[in-house]
Amino acid sequence: MATPTVSVIVVTRDRPRLLADALADVAAQTAPPLELRLADDGGGASLDDLPPLPLLEISAVATRFGHPGLARNAAAAGARGDVLAFLDDDDRWRPGHLAALLGAFIDDAVGFAWTDARVVRERVEDDGRRVDLDARVIARDWEPALMRTDDYLPPSTWGVRRELFEALGGFDEAFSASEDWDFLLRLDALLRERATAGRTRASDRRRVPGVTVDVRLRESGNASAVRDESRLECLRRLAHRHGLAPLEPKTFWEVAAIAGTGAAR
Repeated sequence: MATPTVSVIVVTRDRPRLLADALADVAAQTAPPLELRLADDGGGASLDDLPPLPLLEISAVATRFGHPGLARNAAAAGARGDVLAFLDDDDRWRPGHLAALLGAFIDDAVGFAWTDARVVRERVEDDGRRVDLDARVIARDWEPALMRTDDYLPPSTWGVRRELFEALGGFDEAFSASEDWDFLLRLDALLRERATAGRTRASDRRRVPGVTVDVRLRESGNASAVRDESRLECLRRLAHRHGLAPLEPKTFWEVAAIAGTGAAR
């Protein structure tokens, strides 16, 4: 079977130094993407400060929503790849990330795949240098019981078939937070429905073992660390929609302490 094509979806918001690192990681992939679709959800200046990346086809969309789900949906609209792969502007991909994901999608039965992640607490120096302070690894198969208590699959590790993303309507734009967790739970329900109906195409999920992603957190600028009423309301809505027990806000660093396995590397 032919290797599927992939569209990379990146959302950024006024972090040009971090974005430059992320885009350089996309350009360094051993399996190049068909295209990179960038949603600039900030003031727009970040796009002017990027170094040239001549080997990448980049489509930039100015969104200014202040809402990651809306921005990702806007970037994904019109994507041409068979698979969508997501990268947050502050996270890092290792060079073999897309090759690892696409290896899973050679199997037509796979609709969703993910790799393992290293969650890094970092400090960014004034000159842009990024200093690792501590790290934990999340390396877990799909575990329905765990997914009902903790969102342990960072979006930067995902690949999802575009037709599945579109069938679900992308991220639910009513969620200003936890939209990725809601997407995973809706995706799981759709995949189980397809499997029950005996559909062999795009009805399975698959973990690709091995760390290919660094999910990077700092003391400030981490949406997952916000614990305001808006985020709490999103968690209440998430729990109601999917029949979950009451949920507490957590960062991926906190989730890694619960769901992670193995030593950081």
